[in-house]
Amino acid sequence: MELIPAIDLKEGRCVRLFKGDFAAETVYSNDPAEILARYRAFGARRIHVVDLDGAKDGTQANREAIVKFAGDRSLKLQVGGGLRSLERVKALLETGVERAVVGSVAINSPDVVISWLSEVDPTRIVLALDVRLDDSGLPMLTTHGWQQTSSVNLWSLVERYMRSGINHVLCTDVARDGALTGPNFELYADAVRRFPELQWQASGGVATARDLIALRDCGVAAVISGKALLENKISPEELRPFLPNASSPVSM
Repeated sequence: MELIPAIDLKEGRCVRLFKGDFAAETVYSNDPAEILARYRAFGARRIHVVDLDGAKDGTQANREAIVKFAGDRSLKLQVGGGLRSLERVKALLETGVERAVVGSVAINSPDVVISWLSEVDPTRIVLALDVRLDDSGLPMLTTHGWQQTSSVNLWSLVERYMRSGINHVLCTDVARDGALTGPNFELYADAVRRFPELQWQASGGVATARDLIALRDCGVAAVISGKALLENKISPEELRPFLPNASSPVSM
């Protein structure tokens, strides 16, 4: 399992939201390039970048910073936020970004996104499927920067994509995101059990090295973490087994 550090961009700054609430943000740096350099020093191979302004209203306010990040060939990027057209996806990938992360449009217009996959390598697309659990525990999908909850559940939508060639699915439990309360292990274990052929990425709630070990045991391919890394909740030694470019790896 690979740990993919996250950088969330809002108005050019590195921030984190609490449970997806745009009114509950914490600013960690006015220079996101410093955070990128820090993650590189940790030994990260890949960075997850979210354009929160794009996710909220479709603007590309952080494009300049993202293009600059993509110029750092020592790291691979997967980038999402506001990618609601094939043209934007292609333009992003042409900057050197490895994977485009598609969220709201993948939920609201799955046939449109499936059609994109005949023009873009499906392995370069990540479906970002963010969920809130309903009263029965069913993961219901959210859109537009988690501001809206749809009537579609995670399992039915993933099933719809299974013949499209999609490979990577990032699933965030919005209630856990930024809360440092631990991931929803049951959700990810169920996802891997239902769709073992997919490369699942888990996001939301990571707080300790034990969380990383438990997610690895669930069978996910990768885990996205932001706040725990920004606030040094996990030591570099504990991170090393999950960072492909870390020096002097140790077993856990």
